[in-house]
Amino acid sequence: MTKPNSGFTLIEMLIVIAIIGILAAVALPSYQGYMIQARLSEVTRAMTIVKSAISAYRQEREDSWPNCPTIVEVNNSLGVGLGAVSRISSLSVVDGKITAMIQNVHPMVDGETLMLTPSLAFDSSISWTWEYSLDFPMNLRPKGNK
Repeated sequence: MTKPNSGFTLIEMLIVIAIIGILAAVALPSYQGYMIQARLSEVTRAMTIVKSAISAYRQEREDSWPNCPTIVEVNNSLGVGLGAVSRISSLSVVDGKITAMIQNVHPMVDGETLMLTPSLAFDSSISWTWEYSLDFPMNLRPKGNK
């Protein structure tokens, strides 16, 4: 007589648990990295909106840069509402350069600074370059010129 199969053996269950543990150990750091990048994209998106407002301001005001040392002045002078962006603790625009201090993202980047710096071409077009504070992690820096 044969014994009917009645489930998994203890060894089979331990192997499955070990495989799940290994997968979780590999996936968790990647997941955290993606969460930080998603939160930082909120900051970079807000900065690109300010960048567009600065370009429009410069065009309307005969090639002058706005000077807005606080988020309130950015809102008043450029018409960009950033009150709902909880990832930026301070934002300023001085001579066209946008500087944002990061908060509520991750301890690795909280308190760090992102900057968008304008450059004028010979045809008066504006190109933008990302800059960072010295301790900003390499793998989380925005890519390329905007």
